[in-house]
Amino acid sequence: MNESDFIAALRQLRISPAARGLEDDCAVLPFGNETLVLTHDMMAEGTHYPPGADMADVAWKLVAVNLSDLAAKGAEPVGLLLGHMLGSNDERFLQGLRDVLEAYGVPLLGGDTISAAPGPRALGLTAIGRATHVPVPDRRGAKPGDTVWVTGAPGRAMLGFEGDANHAESYNRPRPLLDEGRALAPHVSAMMDISDGLLLDAWRLAHASGVVIRLKRENIPVADPARLDECVRWGDDYELLFTLPPGCECPIEATRIGCVEEQDGAALWLGDESFETTEGLGYQHRSP
Repeated sequence: MNESDFIAALRQLRISPAARGLEDDCAVLPFGNETLVLTHDMMAEGTHYPPGADMADVAWKLVAVNLSDLAAKGAEPVGLLLGHMLGSNDERFLQGLRDVLEAYGVPLLGGDTISAAPGPRALGLTAIGRATHVPVPDRRGAKPGDTVWVTGAPGRAMLGFEGDANHAESYNRPRPLLDEGRALAPHVSAMMDISDGLLLDAWRLAHASGVVIRLKRENIPVADPARLDECVRWGDDYELLFTLPPGCECPIEATRIGCVEEQDGAALWLGDESFETTEGLGYQHRSP
């Protein structure tokens, strides 16, 4: 069973409307006069970080990837809950956790710890945010005629993972775009962060919205133009992918990379190449 199959099975269970059909990275929960935005991500040794990685970087990244989900909703972080498996170099983990909490002014609210166990470590984190704009951006809002945009240059995390010192920080300590997300929230028709590759996440946005996204290869600002196809598939970039209604000016620095069209066959086009399924588009979790 792959990730998509498992999530489809979860949709048969009792879920709240706040879960947005399990088609988004966050739950959006009205609570009194506020709207809470909740997300939870995990990282596993050997899958999301290599054995022997600096645990300070692992702690930073665990927090950053969750804050990136809040950024895609235009949310202001309120606090974090940590799920931690004790193991080697916990002192370094605590240092990295201190670094990222101070960098983004986010408090730790609590969580749980368990003893070290055989096999790779698994770590989890829940981030709680407060919506700064209602309606909260959604993956499901893209409309025909919208324009498609991306921040930054996808592929930098890939180059950092491969050992390029100029891009090491992009892989080891990604920067959640919280300010950019808040600036975009009142304007976008749809938005998400890029965690599993630009192509795969663009396909997901198109599928959730029931539209076609058509990307122009020559407009995509990748980190290494000679390796464009790898840059748009590798993932771990945590840039923002979003759509804007016709005539809406982009309020932040970003690049227009395509357009949204009526649904007609394939959900995604990259130049003249169409993609009807997600196979080969980016990183997908699968059972062993």
